[in-house]
Formats: sequence, structure tokens, C-alpha cells
Amino acid sequence: MPGSRFDTRPALVLLALLYVPALSPQSASPAQTGGLQAAGALNYIVEWRLIDAGKAKLTWNASAPASQPGAQLRLHLESTGLVSKLYKVNDDYTANLNGEFCVRDTHLAAHEGSRQRETVVHFDPVTKKASYLERDAQTHAVVLAQETDIPACVHDVIGGLFFLRTLNLEPGRSIQVPVSDGKKMVLAKVEAQARESIKVPVGTFKTIRYEAFLFSNVLYRRPGHLYVWLTDDARKLPVRLQVRLQFAIGTITFELEKEEKT
Repeated sequence: MPGSRFDTRPALVLLALLYVPALSPQSASPAQTGGLQAAGALNYIVEWRLIDAGKAKLTWNASAPASQPGAQLRLHLESTGLVSKLYKVNDDYTANLNGEFCVRDTHLAAHEGSRQRETVVHFDPVTKKASYLERDAQTHAVVLAQETDIPACVHDVIGGLFFLRTLNLEPGRSIQVPVSDGKKMVLAKVEAQARESIKVPVGTFKTIRYEAFLFSNVLYRRPGHLYVWLTDDARKLPVRLQVRLQFAIGTITFELEKEEKT
């Protein structure tokens, strides 16, 4: 993490739980998500190399006009303590989704060490193009601008959280889904692996562990594994998330500290 530029995209993916649609993308809407609330927030503590490294807050609001149903999701990620002194991270990510949780657009304001970037991606279901624009937040110089072919419904690094929580994917089953970060579009595999009982700061839970295959030259080149533990009940609350990368970075773990209900 410190010592070289820390790419927070794996962490953003981690909190997003990947982009997992229902088997029929049009079958779910914010009003049909069972135990999911229309609005709320989840607060996580972040551990890196067995030390407290940061905090993350994921908020959502599924309220929208009937003429344009959808949801807005926001993720705030910041380093704390010793890690913050060595390499400060302060990122804000926003995703706007439609009624089927397909992404409309995303915005990332990233402050990582001395690097400050602003990235906007627009996903157009009509032209089936994703328009990616990344600028240096200090000089306003364009770092990267490109277009990528996408399907009419594609999922970003945040919206998949809500898809995964609406599925009943039993251990031993998997699903392939369209995923894009604006620079690349892939079909990614998500696999339900095992039932486990785990303890996190907010309590002890019976869970199902999932692995999302985004690393190792899928969406990201970096070798790694992405895991998420959802409670084994109607709520499917994400209580632990973990990305295991090469030794140079190691393992980053997010554990649920507090749930805010509105």
C-alpha cells in the first residue's frame, strides 16, 4: 500500500460485491427487493496487514420519481491512523442506476497520496457505449478519454451489491454477468462457495461466502481473489468483504461496524 501508488479500484470493487444481476435483468426493481431498505447506510472498518487502515461508508437511496425509477449509491473510503500518515486515501464514488440496477453514470473523486483524479463515466443503453473521461483534479488535464462497447444493461462496481442481495444463489452455483468500469467490459463469474459462521464488530452471523472473479486478467490485470460474506437470511447483509492480492499489497478486509437505518 504505502511505498507505491495504491490503486483503490479493488477496494471499490470489494465494497460493491461485484455486479450480479438477477437471472432475468428486468425481474428486479427497488420496490421488489425483499428485505432491502429503500435507503440506508453501512459502515465498515478496513484492515490491512492486521492493522486498522481506514473506514468506509456505503449509502444508498432507492427513492425516485415513477417516471424514472432507480437508485443512487455512494461510497466514501478513507485511510486512518498510521496508514493515513504514510499514504492518505480519501475517495468518493457515486453511481446512478436505473430501475433494473443497470448503471447510468458514475463519478469518482480520488485523492490518493499526491495524486488527485476525477473520473466520470456515462453508460448509454441506446448507443451501447460507455464514455470514460479521467482528469487530473489539480491541472484539469485529460489523463484518459475513451469509449467502450457495452450491452444495453451493464453493471458498475457499486450496483452489483443490490443484485447479489436479491439472488438466492446456493453454494455450488455460479452466474456470469456483464461488468464494466468504463474502460473494459467483461463477463465475470460469481460463485457461491460455502456456508460459514463469522464474527465481525457488529455481531456474529451465519453467512454464505461468495467469490467474484474480477482479478487475474478479467476486469483487472492484478492477480487476486475477491470474497464477500452475506448473511444467510432474507436480508443478505454484507458483513465481511475481502480482497487477497499479491504480497506487495496483501489482504484488505472490510468488516461491518454499524448499520444505519432510515
